Amino acid sequence: MQRSFAITYDYLCPFARIVNEAVVEALDDGAPWDVRFRPFSLSQSHIEPGAAAAWDRPAGSEMTRGVRALLWSVAVRDDQPDVFSRFHVNLFDARHEDAADVDDPEVLATVASAAGVDVAAVDASIAAGRARAVLAREHTEAVDRWAVFGVPTLIAADDAVFVRLMDRHNRRDLERVLDMVHWFDLNEFKRTRIPR
Repeated sequence: MQRSFAITYDYLCPFARIVNEAVVEALDDGAPWDVRFRPFSLSQSHIEPGAAAAWDRPAGSEMTRGVRALLWSVAVRDDQPDVFSRFHVNLFDARHEDAADVDDPEVLATVASAAGVDVAAVDASIAAGRARAVLAREHTEAVDRWAVFGVPTLIAADDAVFVRLMDRHNRRDLERVLDMVHWFDLNEFKRTRIPR
């Protein structure tokens, strides 16, 4: 079935990893989906209104965790889309398998190089401010248009659903959630305890 949706991500979140990874795997397996990967800064979501935005603060200062990784991802997604999915999954792996600091330029360059990314082009995009402008616009639109508050959020047309899947590599669970995005008789279903 043809699906068109967006998915938010921040490399800091293990649940974003699970769902984004499942989307990439489904696409790699030939899922007939039109997917837009949308950066969403968890640091920005904790900044008080009127204060400097996470992407406008000096790298490494307070409330900027994850921003540099998002800037790199925007640059790769928009300028080198043929290697984005590999970079995307590898950066989640670096953060959640290797406990790497995804704000470290050396970590980002290593992950990018392994995915076939032109690192110099990413550096140029970030230096020109284009990636920052895209991150600011897409994060702000997610909040203003769909009331996004976290990752991963699935967005289809005017509907948005924040989800937390527990198991990696599970396309069946992902498709079940995608089927529910437009089901409005259930607004919230949250377990009081994690089953296991």
